[in-house]
Amino acid sequence: MTEIKLYNTKTKTKEMFIPLDENNVRMYVCGPTVYDRAHIGNARPVVVFDTLYRLLRHVYGADHVTYARNFTDVDDKINAKAAETGRSIRDITDETIQWFLDDMGALGALPPNEAPRATEYIPEMIVMTEELIAKGHAYAAEGHVLFDVNSYEHYGALSGRSVDDMIAGARVEVAPYKRNPMDFVLWKPSTGIQPGWDSPWGYGRPGWHIECSAMSRALFGETFDIHGGGLDLQFPHHENEIAQSCACCGEDTFAKVWMHNEMLQVEGKKMSKSLGNFFSVRELLDQGYPGEVIRFVFLSTHYSKPMDWTVEKAVGAETKLLGFLELIERYGDVDNASGNKPSQDVVKALSEDLNTHDALSFLNRLKGSADANELAENLLFLGVYSKEKLRKEVEEVRVRRTFDLSYYVKLLTEAREKALASDDKDFSEVDRIKMMLIAADVQVMMSRNGIELHADSDFDPSKLEALK
Repeated sequence: MTEIKLYNTKTKTKEMFIPLDENNVRMYVCGPTVYDRAHIGNARPVVVFDTLYRLLRHVYGADHVTYARNFTDVDDKINAKAAETGRSIRDITDETIQWFLDDMGALGALPPNEAPRATEYIPEMIVMTEELIAKGHAYAAEGHVLFDVNSYEHYGALSGRSVDDMIAGARVEVAPYKRNPMDFVLWKPSTGIQPGWDSPWGYGRPGWHIECSAMSRALFGETFDIHGGGLDLQFPHHENEIAQSCACCGEDTFAKVWMHNEMLQVEGKKMSKSLGNFFSVRELLDQGYPGEVIRFVFLSTHYSKPMDWTVEKAVGAETKLLGFLELIERYGDVDNASGNKPSQDVVKALSEDLNTHDALSFLNRLKGSADANELAENLLFLGVYSKEKLRKEVEEVRVRRTFDLSYYVKLLTEAREKALASDDKDFSEVDRIKMMLIAADVQVMMSRNGIELHADSDFDPSKLEALK
């Protein structure tokens, strides 16, 4: 069996991945808070852990891997949007979840096996909170329940910070009912206009951190294999998850391997609305960047390194993918490709702490006619294309390659010669034909030596029918 090595943020070492049960490999990844469109930084962990999911399925079998990614659908940002728009919270979260699924699907992400919504697991959160109080790790105060960080001696181990450092570096809510400034909320009271549920501490709603601990426990049990998310979640979210889960269920419980992807920049700068470089995934798609190009750019950088989204990288990715498609169109057979037979070099690269950069480097070496089918298999395996999309793209390449543009060369040549011979040198017909060719995504090159036409990647022959 393929040996997988993963960097474990908790132990700060790269380790051989040994699942608790090879027949039941479990991975939990923190998902979005659903109040708005997902930005491209939100998409990076989706692509990273989708790739890991594909590798795990390949090694252990699809029926033996369970991937859960949650939706946080109870949050003050959602409440604020509901108040601002006058729409119901459920309406907003349902719409935003569908946006997220559509946008991540456009990037080739497989749907996880489980997609729990926080609001569906409130009873489990209440039970876990009660257990923490009973074990002396949490306390009720003024309608709130807070986790007592001093009760858990390993608090800060994941992020490698002392409690003093965490206080200095965090936005700590000062409240008179807290024993320690770092104590975090497990339950808080709700007013009549806020979402809430009945609990032993009054009408209220859960804090953010308790939801993932309760949902992963309900889905996977007290111990599972991998917990993932962006580096921005390492503290305080994941630090707090570990504390409450291990305090509740035992020190050797919860996730065995912790993985965090680095952050994303745009053109070398941190994403910021004030800088005008803050993009949602949908905005990039609407600007004409295909999902496969976005995914290819993401995969080109190792997940543990900061990733820089640039126009130059996107153009380079599109060029590479076009070259792959042309090779497959000439020599490959998409119908017989499954994505289940990736190259051993690609599997080896991913098995070395998900080295997607090396995996793509191997694809770049597949150039000959004998490599076309292997290339198709790897593109499917890596999620760059679905089979349906790959078939469609290859067919479009075939249309461009085989479409005879000689008629339009003749048409344009005759129009130019007629204009040159006319007394008023009227080139309006030449310009009309040229504009229609360009609208169909045909490059038009005119010189004294003649006219050349070349179909580009988005060539649409239907737009030339009016010239017949």
